[in-house]
Amino acid sequence: MAVAGKLRGEQYHTVAVIGDGALTGGMAYEALNHAGALQVPLIVVLNDNEMSIAPNVGALAKYLTRIRTDARYRHAKAEVERLLRRLPQGERLVELSHRFLDGLKEVVYRTMIWEELGFTYIGPIDGHNLRELIETFQLVKTIPGPVFVHVLTVKGKGYQPAEHDPFKHHSAAVKVPGAPPSPPRYQDVFGETLVQLAAKDPRIVAITAAMPDGTGLLPFAAAYPDRFFDVGIAEQHAVTFAAGLATQGLRPVCAIYSTFLQRAYDQVIHDVCIQKLPVVFAMDRAGLVGEDGRTHHGVFDVAYLRCIPHMVLMAPKDEDELRHMLATAIAYEDGPIALRYPRGSGVGVPLLGEPRVLPIGRGELLREGPDVAIVALGATVLPAERAADILAEHGIRATVINARFVKPLDRSLILDAARECGCVVTVEEAQLAGGFGSAVLEALNDADLRVPVLRIGLPDRFFDHASQASLRRQAGIDAESIAQRTLAFLTAQGRVTSPATER
Repeated sequence: MAVAGKLRGEQYHTVAVIGDGALTGGMAYEALNHAGALQVPLIVVLNDNEMSIAPNVGALAKYLTRIRTDARYRHAKAEVERLLRRLPQGERLVELSHRFLDGLKEVVYRTMIWEELGFTYIGPIDGHNLRELIETFQLVKTIPGPVFVHVLTVKGKGYQPAEHDPFKHHSAAVKVPGAPPSPPRYQDVFGETLVQLAAKDPRIVAITAAMPDGTGLLPFAAAYPDRFFDVGIAEQHAVTFAAGLATQGLRPVCAIYSTFLQRAYDQVIHDVCIQKLPVVFAMDRAGLVGEDGRTHHGVFDVAYLRCIPHMVLMAPKDEDELRHMLATAIAYEDGPIALRYPRGSGVGVPLLGEPRVLPIGRGELLREGPDVAIVALGATVLPAERAADILAEHGIRATVINARFVKPLDRSLILDAARECGCVVTVEEAQLAGGFGSAVLEALNDADLRVPVLRIGLPDRFFDHASQASLRRQAGIDAESIAQRTLAFLTAQGRVTSPATER
């Protein structure tokens, strides 16, 4: 934007605001390096609150919060001390100089990296002092070229509970007083199961990209601090780091929100899949995530992962099956494997027995009926079963299959059901284009099996903020919508008589 204004001959300042947590990502430095070279009127505001969502990690965080010495400072300090000691009361003067040079060190160090990148450094500024901020930005507009403004803030400022616990209040959900307790979250089941498996397998290590709480990995971090790695907001590095660990015989579990794994797609292909390394991708927040909005919905992973050679992709129908899929992923030796699971509470099934290994590429036949085969993936399995109950009220007997695996697909189970029923409905909480339904269509085509297919999933649009239940109704993947759309599909195929015809 700043370059466009310069090319058009327009005079304005472009302001980019970035949090200190986001500075752990490589793209930020690519842009800073480029902007410094271009010398355009760009103002970069660093909101430094020492937190992203979890506390910042890595060398940069320490850089911003703990002043260290550099060569220039050490040289200046040694020279001043040498001169002062030649004077009367020199030792006293040296002590005073230490205090002065500590302040000088802070100024030199803070400005050093930004000035080297071609920016004029201003700061640090109190981000909660409006008068100081206004005066600073008025000054900054008079400085030619790119300017870096370092603003210090407190995360959750003004709301004491949020100031005390930024973790908990980063994305606080609405609570209904008096509501019955919810089943455990998928994230909690994942984290507890990983701790359980790690107790028996010392190869297991866990990696997250600045989401230790959101991904449910805090219990693992507490139990195995030496085997837990928070790399910061740096998904690309997280994936390649996991690949490196896998080359040395470890079993890395890379827990990343589905939408953020997109940032590391190149690394997934080049550093993991081409090498056929046994990295486990735990894709949290798969599907419609609710109030976090269009940037956080994890709806593209099925399409972008199933096309990669060597990748295995699965999705649990409930929180208990998640346990078994995690055990399956850890036991899988032949390459990378990914499991996608939704945000929030499970469906309330009991968690019984030890996590067991599932056969790769095998689905689950939940019920049999001759009229239509409903093949559902992951979080849509339970709605598909409920839809089958609704269809039964209309005299339609449905086969319901829990696909479990997108890749490899259980072709035998699905093709047998298609032959038996003569028509197929697929259901998924993911984009239809290139998704699970497309995989089923490909299997039918490869088998030269020509049966009508209805694909139910997310349409070609972005979804905004709303509750998960509301979004699923909007997308037509709730139980009632699945039943209505299946009934309309069967009616159009002449397989059932419409209510209007019956009258």
